[in-house]
Amino acid sequence: MQKSHKSTAFYAWFVCGLGALFYCYEYFLRIAPTGFTGSLMTTYGLNGAGLGTLVGMYYFAYTPMQLPVGILMDRFGPRLLLTLASLGCAVGSFLFAATDIFWVAAVGRFLVGLSSAFAFVGVLKLGSIWLPADRFGLIAGLTTALGMVGAMVGTNLIVVLTQLMSWQVITFGSAVVGVVLAIIIWLMVRNARSEMKVKETYQKVEWSHIFKDLKVALSQRQIWLSGMVGCFYYIPTSVFAELFGVPYLEQARGFSAENAGFAVSMIFLGWAIGGPLVGLLSDRMKLRKPFIIIGGLIAAVLIGFALLLPTLSFMTAAFVFFVFGVVSSSQNITFAIARESSSPKIAGTAVAVNNMLVMLGGMVLQPVVGNLLDKDWAGAMMNGHRVFSNGDYLHALMLMPVGLVIGVVLTFFIRETYAASKTV
Repeated sequence: MQKSHKSTAFYAWFVCGLGALFYCYEYFLRIAPTGFTGSLMTTYGLNGAGLGTLVGMYYFAYTPMQLPVGILMDRFGPRLLLTLASLGCAVGSFLFAATDIFWVAAVGRFLVGLSSAFAFVGVLKLGSIWLPADRFGLIAGLTTALGMVGAMVGTNLIVVLTQLMSWQVITFGSAVVGVVLAIIIWLMVRNARSEMKVKETYQKVEWSHIFKDLKVALSQRQIWLSGMVGCFYYIPTSVFAELFGVPYLEQARGFSAENAGFAVSMIFLGWAIGGPLVGLLSDRMKLRKPFIIIGGLIAAVLIGFALLLPTLSFMTAAFVFFVFGVVSSSQNITFAIARESSSPKIAGTAVAVNNMLVMLGGMVLQPVVGNLLDKDWAGAMMNGHRVFSNGDYLHALMLMPVGLVIGVVLTFFIRETYAASKTV
């Protein structure tokens, strides 16, 4: 009996690990373009705005899907949806790399975003099925950290691989990984726990109740405020770390590709360490707002310092970006505020609305920053694509510290929850 229990526990963590591996994979796909922005601009004949739009198609799909993905996960289960999502990422990656037609590549990027929307929720669903309730927070924290570590490793790996092969070959390779992952998930993951027996069960979805809960969540000022604060805090990560950071350090600061990739990846490492740490301190002190405010102010000063410093060394950039990642991870606390401001009945919907608002930053600002770069562009070209100066980047990327300050101001209008959830 004890041996059977141990094997079941091992399988439970193994299944959740597969879900987390898919989350890590999709995060790699999300940040991959930062390593070959110049090649993308050359291949598709893009300016800054076009680059932001193409890469941002991920968010155009990912953001609105945050609302229905939980409902679909309850109805169809993680096994089928994560399998299809892995295949969707593979097909999207193939389309993205197999054409020189902009709209086909955009469709591919959109499909990657659409499929990736199931990753994080899928892991949480697997955790709720296979692990005890007191392990749910752990699996959520570990998954978030793993995603950030995946982004950190991916940023550096992409930079190295682009020195050895074309971006198309890299993307085709990632498509193959998606197919393999889909096969493994389908063969190994199960939707129900019944002493390792295969028994698929689905929850009946009452659509009228779902729309009612969504209406209640959307009517709450507290959820909107926490979501918008999270959005402003996440802008530097979605705009800088995931797209423009590496080319900025290369073009405007004279970094090598390897050093630029490593420095930017420190933001993800900071998030991976800071997220669980800040969350733990906030829980222990039973305070939410002070951590968000202090984190946002320090983050604004750090990113503004990095942009305005006349000369930026590699060591300075790596250190500043790491600390920036740690303090900006206070954004995670907005999810706790959304959950604690809602009744248990709509807590999941409230968190989904909060996450959708957070992701709006990447969807809107990636093309906007590209447009701002184009407006200041002086006409410099390299290898068939536009090259922007430090001044060009400064004008466009100052949106990051400004956005963080706006987020700090909005936090003062949020009601402190004191880490206590509503009971009704």
